[in-house]
Amino acid sequence: MEASETAPRDAAPKPGATPRRPPDLTTGPIPRGLLVFTLPMLGANLLQSLNGTANAAWVSHILGPAALTATANANNILFLLLGAVFGLAMAANLLIAQAVGAGAPQEIKRVAGTSTLFFALLSLVVGLAGLALAPSILAAMGTPPDARADAVIYLRVIFAALPFMYFFSFVMMAMRGTGDSRTPFYFSLTAVALDIILNPVLILGLGPAPTLGIAGSAAATLLSQTIALTGMIVFLYRTGSPLVLRQGEWGLLRPDPAILKTLVFKGLPMALHMLVVSGAAVVMLAFVNAYGSQTAAAYAATMQVWTYVQMPAMALGAAVSSMAAQNVGAGRMDRVEAVARTGVLFAIVMTALPIGLIYLAEPLILRIFLPEDSGTIPIARHINAIALWGFIPFGVAFIFAGVVRATGAVIAPLLAMVISLWVVRIPFAQLLTPALGADAIWWSFPLGSITTVILAGGYYVWGGWRKATLAPPPRGAVADTGQATPVMAPAAQVD
Repeated sequence: MEASETAPRDAAPKPGATPRRPPDLTTGPIPRGLLVFTLPMLGANLLQSLNGTANAAWVSHILGPAALTATANANNILFLLLGAVFGLAMAANLLIAQAVGAGAPQEIKRVAGTSTLFFALLSLVVGLAGLALAPSILAAMGTPPDARADAVIYLRVIFAALPFMYFFSFVMMAMRGTGDSRTPFYFSLTAVALDIILNPVLILGLGPAPTLGIAGSAAATLLSQTIALTGMIVFLYRTGSPLVLRQGEWGLLRPDPAILKTLVFKGLPMALHMLVVSGAAVVMLAFVNAYGSQTAAAYAATMQVWTYVQMPAMALGAAVSSMAAQNVGAGRMDRVEAVARTGVLFAIVMTALPIGLIYLAEPLILRIFLPEDSGTIPIARHINAIALWGFIPFGVAFIFAGVVRATGAVIAPLLAMVISLWVVRIPFAQLLTPALGADAIWWSFPLGSITTVILAGGYYVWGGWRKATLAPPPRGAVADTGQATPVMAPAAQVD
């Protein structure tokens, strides 16, 4: 290792840069630190959901329920593809967080360099494949005939935007790995604001813009993500971020075999985890589509509502992963346990609150997505009555999975999700449909969530995740002399 690789965590940036040190997640009160780190991530999730809500409202009220069904079908494919990159980006996030906790700035650059080339190539391959296969994918999903043509148009534009969306996601995750959750929030705000503004402009052809119809909604996403990504990269260079490579460091773009191996072998199970979730959502949507456009539109509206319920758990899950990973890198397993306990408590409270608010104001909320006289609102209310409360155990399971992944234990959360969705939820919905009708679909959601929290909680208490490793120590790391922060023995860590 070169001398620069052993520099302290706050090593000086290049001349002319204006460094801004993110908070140290390995010290200080955990509840306050987790909340402060989570809130910008929750804000970013909220912005993304508001963006989806605004887009759905424009599409539904301007172009009709069939167009909303088209975007719901296409967006399920998008979520599946973003889920795949989320897992790989999370692996990079955890590598960066552990390097930050260990005080190894050059290792951060190694991860950033290898990941940049990896994500660039991956996004191009997936985007090109999607452009060609969009009609076949939607046909396989059973997209209703009256929505299929619009769905193909929408999905193809989304695939063109995918390289920018992939890289935007990677950069945001990398920044959170360094402990900075505020900057990604600001750029998410920029992207969402642009998307909301451009949606009606491009759908309706306002001013000099062409009238693109449903393609305008997807084109707005393409433009907004591209502009925000460009601004974020410029910001990273101007502030001397350890994530960017400068003159003399371009060689770090050459893939590091050890880092690439970790991205693939640790990131792939996390990517598969998201693919399992997204794939199950596609299957469930195919079940729903069999009941026609009205039920499909009602389900699309409830999914928009559910995104708000899931937001706190998803933000907390990502936050506890980054926070736990920094503490793993610093050898503070006692704090990792405390992060898990705090995260579970926060998840219960922060998931139950939006559920209660939605039940109280449900008719008003659903009118945002559905015309009042369409007959779909009663269907949507019935779906929520059965399924909405089940997101509380889902939120708790997300915390357990986030903590154990921080050490590199990525297989157990994947298996828990496979069992809960593909062994419990989907067979339940399919086999009990003759007896319960569409209600079998709606009841399968809380049943799957309860199964997930039982499996994830059981592995957290009794599993071997505390002994797992994400990657070998940074090359040239100094041998342990016994002076590091002591790590608790596994037996002493089980509460």
